[in-house]
Amino acid sequence: MLADVAVLTAAHCVPPGAAVRVHFRERGQPVLEAPMSVLRHPGYRANAVQERTRSIDLALIRLANPLPPRFQPATLSGLEAPAGTRLSVGGFGLSREGDASTTGTWRSAWIEASEPFGPSRVLLWARAGAGIGACQGDSGGPILNAGRDVVAVTSWTTGEGSARCGQLTQGALLGPQRGWIDSALLGWGRQASWR
Repeated sequence: MLADVAVLTAAHCVPPGAAVRVHFRERGQPVLEAPMSVLRHPGYRANAVQERTRSIDLALIRLANPLPPRFQPATLSGLEAPAGTRLSVGGFGLSREGDASTTGTWRSAWIEASEPFGPSRVLLWARAGAGIGACQGDSGGPILNAGRDVVAVTSWTTGEGSARCGQLTQGALLGPQRGWIDSALLGWGRQASWR
């Protein structure tokens, strides 16, 4: 959450025409909030992999009703994360690949920034030990610099061999997209906290 009515996620998590909801629990009961609007980054390309083109996999969700006060806005970081930077990744995705019953619990893991394809001004890549890192369902979750400030949003993951989880985690860096984030929030009468 960036503000009481603004949630930052991955654009592929909110495809056009989908029944998107922001899910949280209130007094132990599930709450599903329909968005007032969804704003995908203009640089997002749903078919980027097939077309081998760059994509900025970020989206902002505007809620009609403010989230409860117990939710505090995240602090964003415009800093780069060069190879070797200690990061943490978190999400509600699978803890065991292929086992849908392992979703729905917040988990986080320490990972390390890597540059498998050279330095990037748009993407962040990170590695960890075998089986550690993001998995299916963690997309849209935060990648935090030293476990504090959100430096990127998880967009993709792969594993060793045929595995799809736990080896390499990719995220969209927020610093280069600060102008877009700030402009969108300002239009909604809100602002993000940056460090």
